[in-house]
Amino acid sequence: MFIRLIFESFRFAWNALVTNPLRTILSLSGVTIGIFAIIAVLTVVDSLERSIKNSFDFLGAGVIYVEKWPFIGSPDFPWWKYMKRPDASFDEYRFLEQNLKNHEGIAIFSIMGNRTMKRENNSVGGINLFGITYDHIRIFELNFSYGRYFTTQEIDNGRNVAIIGHVIKDKLFGSENALGKEIKIRGLKYIVVGVIAEEGESLLDTPSNDNNVLIPYDSFRKLYRTGGSRYGVPSRIGVKGLDSDEGLMKLENELRGLMRSKRALKPAEEDNFELNRPEAIANQIGKVFQVLTIAGWIIGGFSILVGAFGIANIMFVSVTERTSIIGIQKSLGAKDYFVLLQFLFESVFLSVLGGGAGLLLVYLITFLPTGSLELIMSFKNIIIGIGVSGIVGVLSGIIPAWSAARLDPVTAIRAG
Repeated sequence: MFIRLIFESFRFAWNALVTNPLRTILSLSGVTIGIFAIIAVLTVVDSLERSIKNSFDFLGAGVIYVEKWPFIGSPDFPWWKYMKRPDASFDEYRFLEQNLKNHEGIAIFSIMGNRTMKRENNSVGGINLFGITYDHIRIFELNFSYGRYFTTQEIDNGRNVAIIGHVIKDKLFGSENALGKEIKIRGLKYIVVGVIAEEGESLLDTPSNDNNVLIPYDSFRKLYRTGGSRYGVPSRIGVKGLDSDEGLMKLENELRGLMRSKRALKPAEEDNFELNRPEAIANQIGKVFQVLTIAGWIIGGFSILVGAFGIANIMFVSVTERTSIIGIQKSLGAKDYFVLLQFLFESVFLSVLGGGAGLLLVYLITFLPTGSLELIMSFKNIIIGIGVSGIVGVLSGIIPAWSAARLDPVTAIRAG
């Protein structure tokens, strides 16, 4: 019975489309435009959110940073208060390394931007020079084209070895293998032990390893003063939390207690350090995209409302045109629910057909060139589009279907 209902409904819906194509297409255009508007906005928002969050991959995942400045400010940002705070120091890093329990890795690093690297007669500028400790690779993802990461001996002894990014390798070495070759940083020679794989540009042009040079932290301190020194290069301590630490609450509480103890803060004194998490940036981004998503639903909702009235109109006309058929069906024993479901399924088919056209338009848009933004229509959005279309079909067809089901068979046959 159910299969028969579906078959009959599909046949009538197809006949309506073939017999009156212009009327049907115009009526379905509202649903098509509405689904297109909603799913297009959801697709663009999802793609933007994914690309922007990927742009912040350089901050690591599940990481808490110990530093003096917060990631996110406000219009009344008290910068003078944060300016007085001390930078994270190497001594504090060692203290945390020895006492922290709820973590997978802890590292301290310093960055000097806009540096120049040289090799023989070649040079490349605009480079970010990182001084790092061994657990850096546990906090930040590093994929190598070839070569290796630093050994613990190289880190502990502050040897003059370097890992370079893709851009630096291309500009200084071209197609030549860079392993074992020398580069110069502030006049000191460094041996290349690894080359990081190309990462390319991100949507927000955030830092990537393509323009980075990594050297051991103690080697970095031969070139520059670092955290803890008033005029030194600021340092940051990064700590990666355990997968079992949901929300990183245990790690954050432990970090706060140890840092307050190390800096001898009294119970009534506020923290003179910041525990920053990349999730704070992601949450701010998420709020912006929530507004855009709501706007998309509102815009698409008006079009869908028009489309719903169009489908309801088709169904009322269909009931009128098939009044005698309904009378014959009921006189032969068809139940009210059979007639109701027949028209209801037909309405849903028509609505899903219009929604499918909208989804097809969104899919075609994903092939348009959008630079570094990759548009992807997710399976979730496809389900939303089909689901909304189906709901619109039910709401549009329920009254016409109910009126058809309530027809008296004798009256219906006479009317035909």
